[in-house]
Amino acid sequence: MPLDLRPLSLGEILDRTFSLYRRYFVLFIGIAALPQIVVFAFAVLQVTLQQNSPRQFGIVGSPGGVLLTLCLIVVSIFAYLFEQGGAVLAVSELYLGRPITIAGALNRVRGHLGFLFGVVVLNGLAVGAGALFLIVPGVYVACRLITCVPAALIEEKGPMESLKRSWELTKGFAGRSFVILLLYVLISILASMLIVGPLGIGMQTAAKSGGSVWMWMVLTQAATRAVSALVQPILLIATAILYYDLRVRKEAFDIQFMMNPDAPPAPPGSVPSIL
Repeated sequence: MPLDLRPLSLGEILDRTFSLYRRYFVLFIGIAALPQIVVFAFAVLQVTLQQNSPRQFGIVGSPGGVLLTLCLIVVSIFAYLFEQGGAVLAVSELYLGRPITIAGALNRVRGHLGFLFGVVVLNGLAVGAGALFLIVPGVYVACRLITCVPAALIEEKGPMESLKRSWELTKGFAGRSFVILLLYVLISILASMLIVGPLGIGMQTAAKSGGSVWMWMVLTQAATRAVSALVQPILLIATAILYYDLRVRKEAFDIQFMMNPDAPPAPPGSVPSIL
């Protein structure tokens, strides 16, 4: 059964976010953890090569070190795309009362990697450009573009169209986006302090006493990936719920869905420019 499609208060959006997260915990952890496991494997490979062959891989600027870093960046980007896309698609299907699995969500992302990559890059550039004019404009742009990924995946829009679509949907509701982003940042910081922080202290202590730094580095990487897998779904679930809430408020999507539950969400004919 689909969830109750109606305008939600900010408190209801957050409550529904954590309710979905608890109810489908295995689903969202699986979607987030599988890409993070791949990143963790490459990170362990990098740490191991740097420890065993410091001249070839450990020296800053060495060809091996640069290659390892580039590979890790590429793997991290693709993991991020799968994690973000899979979670948003899963929330969309659950929100509309349709079944979804971990494999099904991740497999659906594969056909959208190209324009999803473009959306993430343009989003980062827009937020970065806003940050050049001090922090506040950058945060405001991030709040207005928070629903660009759901717009890209659910409505199958291109990168620029997705940003414009998010800019239109969040008009007048940037405050809600800010609270969601702030809550995510606070939870991430707290989780990192509790889980990753002690391991970082252990790694520094081992380095000073001549202990096994490699083991502590691996444990720190594992903890970092675990925190990401645990916390990232909260933001993605809230973002997808906010997207549907804005569509219900501005486009009567609840009525559209009641009339034709099997039809994909259809956007309005035109959207204003982000500029």
